[in-house]
Amino acid sequence: MIQRSYEENGIAENQQLIEELKALRREVAELKTEKAAFQAQKKLLEHSVATIIRASPEEEMLKATLQDTLDVCSQLTGAQKGSLFLLDRQGAVTDSILTQRETALAERDRLIGCVLAQGLAGWVYRQRQIGLIVDTETDDRWLQLPNQPYTVRSALAVPILRNEEVLGILTLLHPEPGHFSPEIAHLMQLTADQIAIVLENAQLYGKIETYSKALNYELEKGRQIQRDFLPNEIPQLPNLEIATFFSPARQVAGDFYDVFMLPGDYLGLVIADVADKGVGAALFMALFRSLIRIFSGQISLGGLSIIANEAELSILLESEMATNLYQINPLKAVALTNNYIAQQHAQMSMFATLFFGVLDPATGILTYINGGHETLFVVGETGIKASLNSTGPAVGMMPNMKFKIQQVQLEPGDILIGYTDGVTEARSPSGKFFTEKRLRSLLDRPALLPSPLLERITTDLFAHISNAPQYDDITMLIVQRKASD
Repeated sequence: MIQRSYEENGIAENQQLIEELKALRREVAELKTEKAAFQAQKKLLEHSVATIIRASPEEEMLKATLQDTLDVCSQLTGAQKGSLFLLDRQGAVTDSILTQRETALAERDRLIGCVLAQGLAGWVYRQRQIGLIVDTETDDRWLQLPNQPYTVRSALAVPILRNEEVLGILTLLHPEPGHFSPEIAHLMQLTADQIAIVLENAQLYGKIETYSKALNYELEKGRQIQRDFLPNEIPQLPNLEIATFFSPARQVAGDFYDVFMLPGDYLGLVIADVADKGVGAALFMALFRSLIRIFSGQISLGGLSIIANEAELSILLESEMATNLYQINPLKAVALTNNYIAQQHAQMSMFATLFFGVLDPATGILTYINGGHETLFVVGETGIKASLNSTGPAVGMMPNMKFKIQQVQLEPGDILIGYTDGVTEARSPSGKFFTEKRLRSLLDRPALLPSPLLERITTDLFAHISNAPQYDDITMLIVQRKASD
């Protein structure tokens, strides 16, 4: 009796050990499958990153990712042939790739159309589940096509799902029956989510690339148009020498300079910086530049006229100065531009710091308004001899603002230099500003001609910036009244 009890207990213990061993084996098998799936996912991710890195501008990113994904899955499962195609929400093929790379386009489309309608891929699409065929000769889900270019005896089709939506179908083929086991099918099922992420990212990357190229094309057109707004030719006057510099921080800029002739043989000089950066600033740059030119030439716009009389202008003068209306009248353009921008575009809150000077080349008298712009300098033989500070607010902030007119005498040999804050606020790699003090130190050296002086400043400026990004547009305008021979 006791002996029998011991035997029964031993059998029960053995049976329990067997069940535990079976469970352990299942757990090990699952861990192996999960490990294999992890390695497959890692390999897919590595290939995806490598594809992005090596893809040339001419190569379609999505097509390269499809091919890499199919190649990786074929290597993992030992498949000899296969296909991977993407579907839209209506089930239409949007892109595809075959391991049989030499397959003609028409033949490829024919094969895909047939298998989606009647074959294993179509079954997988409708059932939203993996399809495993151990032997194509005994499974009616397999569609045997006439003139099949290669033998297929086992097949595995995997739906690529994202939120229950079929993004695509991966099909793997082998010429021997039973090649794809349930374990391999499970492995590919675990890997399908990673494939979906890779394909989604490739599609998104492709869309971004397409959008980026279109945007860059439009910005490049904008850059060329904006360049056309800068003067193509600087007026050549016998007693003046002029040098300019323009370096936008982006493809389009808010800075501008202008040099143009005015009635009475006066020379208009403008340097300005529109608030903000990018496309919006560039559009307003063109508007400011056009308005200054139009109004300074005594032309009306929208019922506004710049023709003024001496009494109206006298209240704007700093002190008793020459009041030649031919030289003073163009400066009314600043007040008119201010009102037009403030009234017509108030909702945009756009404005510009702007210096507009009218120079008499014969006498060297410069009559000007500095609307909130950086200080301009007059440089003589021994360095800075005059600072042209702000005479009014930035242009376009509020209507009916007052802008005082001032004058300065440019003696023979004197240099006038104007710049935007992209110069003084240029940053080094450590974040330090170039500063007005450093600019002044370059101007306090013995005077040079405009071009060498411009080269001196830009060389020191870009040495300061080094490999740091250019945060703002950089613009300079230098005018010298030549000394008499």
